[in-house]
Parts: sequence; structure tokens; C-alpha cells
Amino acid sequence: GDEVPRSGNASGGGQPGWAVKCAPGGPNDYVYVIVQPVGWKPISELIGRPELADDPDWATPEARLPRLNKMFQLIEEWSSTLPKWEVLERLNAHNIPCGPILSTREIIEDESLVANEMVVRVPHPERGEFVTVGSPLKLSDSPVEVSSSPLLGEHNEEVYVGELGLGDEELRLLKSNGVI
Repeated sequence: GDEVPRSGNASGGGQPGWAVKCAPGGPNDYVYVIVQPVGWKPISELIGRPELADDPDWATPEARLPRLNKMFQLIEEWSSTLPKWEVLERLNAHNIPCGPILSTREIIEDESLVANEMVVRVPHPERGEFVTVGSPLKLSDSPVEVSSSPLLGEHNEEVYVGELGLGDEELRLLKSNGVI
């Protein structure tokens, strides 16, 4: 067709993936799970349905494809009984691709994100220190320093005098007349 159909929270990368609820059921109590062919047997065991690993209706990716909603429902029935960090621990023990859905607080406080400067603290002359996203580019010969945005009018003189060539008197008039 001309368009890719909307898939909601489903993965578009070829392997079925879905965000499943975890206990206690809050807005960030989710784990994103990807079900690869090699992961189906351990998942079926984790969710307490080991018979599905060999069931012809479930054993292959082709057989599961028309049952994806039911498959993730079964996984969620299991995951919703456990906290997300326990769900992640159990899935990771079987090398099943998964990841937590994090709250803003969890992101800001994540030690690995801070250590990799994906979350940084930036001083601001009026707001004080604040937390923001670091640069995703990590080049050894071109480090990126994340700094606060300039204050309103902070670079007026640099731009109007240095770039546009206005004189000091013209700049003073622009300021006193409220133009800048």
C-alpha cells in the first residue's frame, strides 16, 4: 500500500514488541518486550505456559503472527503480577530483548545516563542549576559542552555592534526606545 498502517505501541522492526504492564500498575510500570523466535520457549516458561512452546498454534513466528494481541495479553497477565525491575531481571536472565519504561525522575536519577553524560546538570544565571538532556554525540576529538541558553538580549551588543556595525549611540537609542 501507500502507507504504513498505524501500529500503536507495537514494534515496527520485524520482531513483535509491546509495552506490557507491570505491578503495581502505575503510569510508568511498563516493560517493552520483544519476542524473537529463540525467545519464545523461555517466555512461555516464564509466563507459566510451557506447553505453548511446542503447540503448533504458537510454536513458530508465523503461527504467532495472527495471535500477537493474545500473545502479549498472556505475557502481560504474567508481567502485571511483578514489579518492572523484576520483570526485566527475569527476561534478561534469558537474553530476551526488553527495556523499562522510565519516569522522568527515573531518567534523571539513572546512574548510567549520568555517567555517560546523557543527563547533565547545567548552571543558569537566573534559574540556578537544572537537569537536561546531554548531547547524544560522543566524539573523542569534538566534545560537546551543554550550556544554558542565553538570556533575553544577552548578545545584543555583540550582534548589533559586532555583526551589524551599529555605533554605540545607535545601540543606546535602540535600548532606550525599547526596541531591544
